[in-house]
Amino acid sequence: MSTYGRCDTTSTQIDAVRSATSRSAAYLVKNIQGDGMFEYRINMDPTIKVRKKRYNILRHAGTIYAMCDYYQLKPDVNIRDAIERAGRYLHKSILPIPESDDISAVWSVLEVIFSGFPLQAKLGGTGLGLVALLSIEKIRPGFTPLSDLQSLGRFIVYMQKEDGSFYSKYIPSMGGRWDKWQSLYYPGEAALGLLMLYDKDSSDIWIEAAAKVLAYLANNRENIAEVPADHWALLATEKLLTLVSYDTLPVSRDLLINHAIQICDTILVSQIEYIERPEYDGGFSEDGRTTPTAIRLEGLLAALTFLPPDHEMRKRIVAAVHRGISFLLRAQVGEGKFVGAFPRAVNKMDQDNPDADTFNRRATEVRIDYVQHALSAMIQYLHLMENEKR
Repeated sequence: MSTYGRCDTTSTQIDAVRSATSRSAAYLVKNIQGDGMFEYRINMDPTIKVRKKRYNILRHAGTIYAMCDYYQLKPDVNIRDAIERAGRYLHKSILPIPESDDISAVWSVLEVIFSGFPLQAKLGGTGLGLVALLSIEKIRPGFTPLSDLQSLGRFIVYMQKEDGSFYSKYIPSMGGRWDKWQSLYYPGEAALGLLMLYDKDSSDIWIEAAAKVLAYLANNRENIAEVPADHWALLATEKLLTLVSYDTLPVSRDLLINHAIQICDTILVSQIEYIERPEYDGGFSEDGRTTPTAIRLEGLLAALTFLPPDHEMRKRIVAAVHRGISFLLRAQVGEGKFVGAFPRAVNKMDQDNPDADTFNRRATEVRIDYVQHALSAMIQYLHLMENEKR
């Protein structure tokens, strides 16, 4: 039996997922501009005017990450060229912080994000920036100088508190490190970025900071009945456990495993079984949104790589993953102008719902992160099935 446990599925679904990944990768390539920016948001309904196009550098970086994973699966010169253009655009967002020329961050540039917030660098932006740039390194070694990658790593370490938690934002006009708002996903994104940096530059500072935040998250959630569906923490845990042997792990393996089990349990109980509306079945959001399903699948698939082989949760996860992937396959646009896209939701709300007007205007919206997360989940699924054959 493989590391993942037995999975019963048909070759038809596997072939369908392969085709779906190719369509989504092609969609992203088609929607990258000459300067490396993506067409960030569109609406497939031509009657709906897309609001001012704020650009999110975190989602830009996350999309590079997914495209790099696809390139590893199926190398293609057009994918590689698009990745490099997007990577060069990301480079432009990397600047030192005022306190130190030796510490750099990925900044949310005001001229691009069009928000009313002051100039800032988000922890998750630098975390995902590292993830993206280190993913490009596997394709084009030397694309980003090691000194620049280390400078980004130092920003994440600088943002970490003594207990392992983080300041979520760095805002110069507000004194620098700022923690009046906390993100669920930034800590896991930062940890994954540091662990990928450690894989390239084996300095203990990176792995110790990553282990420290994962330990903080696990300890903080230990006695909570229902923890957040933190898929980035699961992805970071997977990376940590592939890098370090049990004997030298800088955090309790049991603590990490128990935390992962908590997250997976939260995810599993939220899966939708909707016989009357089969288009919703297998998703993880009652309103049919696609990205909540994709990110939860990413987390579940990561957990399958390290949960004990005999753990009872494995069968539940495998069954949920197959159903979730089927949901994504049904949700993807399979033909026409927007082929490969994933809309925000698989259907519109009934008009008697008080949120219907607002929700339905965005149901046909496509944003790069909707496509990116679905693509990442499908690629992980293909890796799962490949491991099953071994």
